[in-house]
Amino acid sequence: MNIKQAKEEIKRAIEAYLIKNEFGEYLIPRVRQRPVLLMGAPGIGKTAIMEQVARECGVGLVSYSITHHTRQSAIGLPFISHKEYGGKEYAVTEYTMSEIIASVYNKMEETGLAEGILFIDEINCASETLAPAMLQFLQAKTFGAHSVPEGWLIVAAGNPPEYNKSVREFDVVTLDRVKKIDVEPDFQVWKEYAYKHSVHGAIMSYLEIKKNNFYAMETTVDGKRFVTARGWEDLSTILKVYETMGITIDASMIAQYLQHHKIARDFANYLDLYNKYKTDYHVEDILKGTFAPQAVTKLSTASFDEKLSVLGLLLSRLSDDFKLAYERDLFTTELHQSLLQLKERFQSPYCEETPWEKLMESLIEEKENALLQEQKADLLDQSAKKSRRITIEKLLGYENQIKGLGLHDKDEVFQKIKTAFANEVELRQTLIDTSTNELNNAFLFLEETFGAGQEMVIFITELTTNFYSVKFISENGSEKYYQYNKELLFDEKQKSILKDIESAKAEGTLLF
Repeated sequence: MNIKQAKEEIKRAIEAYLIKNEFGEYLIPRVRQRPVLLMGAPGIGKTAIMEQVARECGVGLVSYSITHHTRQSAIGLPFISHKEYGGKEYAVTEYTMSEIIASVYNKMEETGLAEGILFIDEINCASETLAPAMLQFLQAKTFGAHSVPEGWLIVAAGNPPEYNKSVREFDVVTLDRVKKIDVEPDFQVWKEYAYKHSVHGAIMSYLEIKKNNFYAMETTVDGKRFVTARGWEDLSTILKVYETMGITIDASMIAQYLQHHKIARDFANYLDLYNKYKTDYHVEDILKGTFAPQAVTKLSTASFDEKLSVLGLLLSRLSDDFKLAYERDLFTTELHQSLLQLKERFQSPYCEETPWEKLMESLIEEKENALLQEQKADLLDQSAKKSRRITIEKLLGYENQIKGLGLHDKDEVFQKIKTAFANEVELRQTLIDTSTNELNNAFLFLEETFGAGQEMVIFITELTTNFYSVKFISENGSEKYYQYNKELLFDEKQKSILKDIESAKAEGTLLF
């Protein structure tokens, strides 16, 4: 299965394992809560989905790569204790708590989360001395003499033998005690993730043209040549930073991330073209609605790869603005809720004698503590984290501004804050209006260039795949999107029906 299907399977398992009966006991007893074993090629996102699963399920996550551990750190250190048996005292060897088990308890203390996931990566690459402990861990849910706390579920990940020489095969006894999921690379699934994490537009366009280069693993006389999803995402990050620094990106730098020289060179050549198209077609002018007729003529007669590249440029710019609008909406909503809380405290009869400064400082402190707790528990994605931080900064700014005005009356104070908040709402609407206009202008350009051709189908499909465009359009609408989506879907459905009819005719199964 692909990584998206694996994620849903893990989520269902965790939700099922954590259901309790009326007596507070788990419906699936601990002994029947099989550890999940994810097996798949390196770099396809096994670790990333565990972070997403924990966040979406609202549980803790402790993550370890077992290759970094010795037998002592995994199962604990021996020490001598004294016990009495049959009236005689004996020296007995016991073990300190495993560092890994201790980390679970530490996570529970830090976050207040009683339930969670213990994720062990590269479990089938454990050292020879540690291998028996790994088998015991999967079979009995223990490290040494200490058990994984109740309510903490085990997920392990490993690579198949063809990718790693140090891999050890699990025996049937162990495999019969785990929930094994085999995961394969899938570009279409990764693309959804990539859009949400704002992977560089050049990478998205290139892989749309050359999907076979998304994941590669080859063994040659010179060693391994490979490209992974992790490599593309890390390359995206450095590309964006280098661009802001004005650093030229060449094939040698790309090869540091795409360790397959042929693909690295190919992408380097494409990146040059991508940047050239950005200049040739004046993407900013297209989105402003001031594109030149020459751009329409040039693109309508261009090669299909060039058309895909320009579509990628438009989609990348639109996605950036959709994301800005999404994050601004998150922040505005968060700030509005905070101000409602502040208003309630200002109007509470229990706080009548409390100065407004104290009430506001108390609210800000609560927000800061909540953010710290959520960060420790890793329950926030980057956008939500950013929204929380900006909200706190804005509240501090309001506080300092009003102190400077020397106001004391709570009604006057809140009226000042309300006026300042109106500016945030206006800025939010400005971003929405800008994105709406850009989307309409993109449609206008594509209509003039391609009409309702296959390029428009691709554009609509990509908008539907992108998390931020879906959020934006669902909340703010787009007549052109709905129009073409309906027409193109109907056309595709009609083609599918006609194809089925022709197929039935050929097989002699048509009944009318």
